[in-house]
Amino acid sequence: MKIQILGTGCPKCKQLAANAQAAVEAAGIEAEVVKVEKIAEIVAMGAMLTPALAIDGDVKSSGKVLSADQIQELIKGA
Repeated sequence: MKIQILGTGCPKCKQLAANAQAAVEAAGIEAEVVKVEKIAEIVAMGAMLTPALAIDGDVKSSGKVLSADQIQELIKGA
């Protein structure tokens, strides 16, 4: 599983990345958490607001910082 954090590196983006890592560890699964910081790549994925979170290339959330629990629910549904 690949979890992508879409954002330019702002504090909210960093918090979302930390929450995603915590969610992966809490779920006990193997997943790669990757930051996507290039605007062209973010727009190409369809995210118009950052921070955004994508799972295996599918944008699940944009414009807000999800908690680790919320991310864990998305992981379970993926």
